[in-house]
Amino acid sequence: MIWVIALGIVTVISVIMGVKKKKAVFLLVPFVSIFAFMLVKIIMVPLPFTDTVRFIFSLRG
Repeated sequence: MIWVIALGIVTVISVIMGVKKKKAVFLLVPFVSIFAFMLVKIIMVPLPFTDTVRFIFSLRG
């Protein structure tokens, strides 16, 4: 839950900074932070990285 709040705060701050400074780079920060979070969570799985990624993409909903 703390990660959701932290990523929400990062998103709000980056959107505000992007609007104030009129720079699109600030709008990439939420995407990069969420990608980094997902990558860390995938790396924490005790299987080899390629097996984990293959398992995630083989799931069907």
